[in-house]
Amino acid sequence: QLEESGGGLVQAGGSLRLSCAASGRTSSPYSLGWFRQAPGKAREFVSAIGWSAGRIYYADAVKGRFTISRDNARNTAYLQMDSLKPEDTAVYYCAAAQSSPSALVQGYVAVWGQGTMGTVSS
Repeated sequence: QLEESGGGLVQAGGSLRLSCAASGRTSSPYSLGWFRQAPGKAREFVSAIGWSAGRIYYADAVKGRFTISRDNARNTAYLQMDSLKPEDTAVYYCAAAQSSPSALVQGYVAVWGQGTMGTVSS
């Protein structure tokens, strides 16, 4: 299971930090990632990180502004979102895959979180 937290309302240019806590079968290596879905739009990939954090991927729209990280001792992943724009407003979903993070980039998700809302006002 995955549980997100950290969403909220922030002004443009501000920051939010999302957390994703994994529970259950966490003994095997797994990749974690983030997707988002804006109102009226399809869900899209944001970022993914491998078990050892050696492989990290970002969508072009967030490169240079968002930073993904993880703490395996806490079974938790983070998404630091800086320089936020109104177009970043979306429900952010944590996702897990029992494979390389490139699988998440391609949309092969084994487990989804319930989502947390991030709203950026102009």
